[in-house]
Amino acid sequence: MTINLLLLGRGSDPASERGVDCPGELPPAADPDLAARAAAAKAALGDRVFVLGHHYQRDEVIAFADVTGDSFKLAQQAAARPQAEAIVFCGVHFMAESADILTGPHQRVVLPDLAAGCSMADMATAEQVEQAFDDLLDAGAAAGTVPVSYMNSSAAIKAFTGRHDGTICTSSNAKRALDWAFGERGGERVLFLPDQHLGRNTAIGELGMTEDDCVVYDPRRPGGGLAPRQLREAKMILWRGHCSVHGRFTRASVDEVRARVPGVTVLVHPECQREVVLGADLVGSTEYIISVVDAAPPGSAFAIGTELNLVRRLATRHPDKTIVFLDRTVCFCSTMNRIDMPHLVWALESLARGEIVNQITVDPDVATYARKALDQMLALP
Repeated sequence: MTINLLLLGRGSDPASERGVDCPGELPPAADPDLAARAAAAKAALGDRVFVLGHHYQRDEVIAFADVTGDSFKLAQQAAARPQAEAIVFCGVHFMAESADILTGPHQRVVLPDLAAGCSMADMATAEQVEQAFDDLLDAGAAAGTVPVSYMNSSAAIKAFTGRHDGTICTSSNAKRALDWAFGERGGERVLFLPDQHLGRNTAIGELGMTEDDCVVYDPRRPGGGLAPRQLREAKMILWRGHCSVHGRFTRASVDEVRARVPGVTVLVHPECQREVVLGADLVGSTEYIISVVDAAPPGSAFAIGTELNLVRRLATRHPDKTIVFLDRTVCFCSTMNRIDMPHLVWALESLARGEIVNQITVDPDVATYARKALDQMLALP
């Protein structure tokens, strides 16, 4: 049997993941002039282009970002630059969708590599979520259920949330979102999509719920693997989804680093498993992690449970502090790392020639309801 292999960005295979084919020639990764070419193209575009870089991007890509931040901060920044004709989003697909929803109709959002997706966001499809709501209807639990969807979700999931009068949340405002859902919104229970760990850690760690208040809905099983009574009695219906990076950390990782690094502070993201959060000293969003490390005195020691590009960047920025990755096995976010210099140069040089490549557009009906959910998040107290 003959197996034909395709280089990423050259050629296409209908059975493979989206984004393998690029409508143009990528510069070779070994081109020593990539940084100079990116700088020249960006200078030629001037204020007509605005480059956004997520914290988990490679350093060489971050060097060309006008703003760095988490997914929602970057989408907000895109919306705040109406003079930019093109937004180049160095992140992943759901982030570029949010930027398209929040920017004006005259702006074009470009994702340098369409294969830069998110495994967590892909764990909840619109069809699966609609089936879950049907299961809630059948169980007599739909009327009291408020959807709260993590920013790390597709535009279609955000639209589902908006249609059912729910809200979007980030890792930094998840508690406020749940307080609103159970309080002002008057919900009896929350359907939390798509990351079960953020939902569980927020509900138990910040709202005082117990494990018994939480059930996990598995979209691959009939009825989510839950009895109607479980759906009715639950306070938190957690979607069976997780982050492939944060989900890899274990309690053994925490115990090992404490034995290896004297006086270490274990600092983790709330997308980590509950056992990891319980073993950590501090828990918070990406922006929180950065602020804690930045404010710490010289000589501090941190083991950080989040994406490796960010951990390495913090270690480089603070040579007077000991900063290590929580797990001894190196783990980048593989989809974030698809945005590399060849793809960035190709996107910028194409824009400089007047060609819009890899444009991300959201269906207007989907965008309307997704925007409703995003606006509700902005209105959270």
